[in-house]
Amino acid sequence: MPLRPLKALTALPLLWLLSACGEAPPSPQAVPLMMLVNQPASHDGRLITTEGTVRRVEDPLHYWIEDAQLRRVAILPDALIAPYLGREVRVTGRFSHAPDQGRRLQAEHVIPLDD
Repeated sequence: MPLRPLKALTALPLLWLLSACGEAPPSPQAVPLMMLVNQPASHDGRLITTEGTVRRVEDPLHYWIEDAQLRRVAILPDALIAPYLGREVRVTGRFSHAPDQGRRLQAEHVIPLDD
């Protein structure tokens, strides 16, 4: 008789895992560069989509996107963003902000807007 409650308890985590498998990943929130620059802490750690023109500096090599008012967010990894240098893009990824590292977007997807 004591085995029955034990079986029920071990089935609960399995049911929870199975129900979690059917959940869709979170949708990215569209956030303009202006908001990422003015309120970075509000978006820290979130999956976001933003747009801008790809720029770079050679030393040390790094890439960012910027808008017409030169508001900027660094884009990583370099290999994903580099092919779009000088082009308008929409980037989706995980945003982070830290005083010692600035505003960064770990890109998952880059879509050119000028095609």
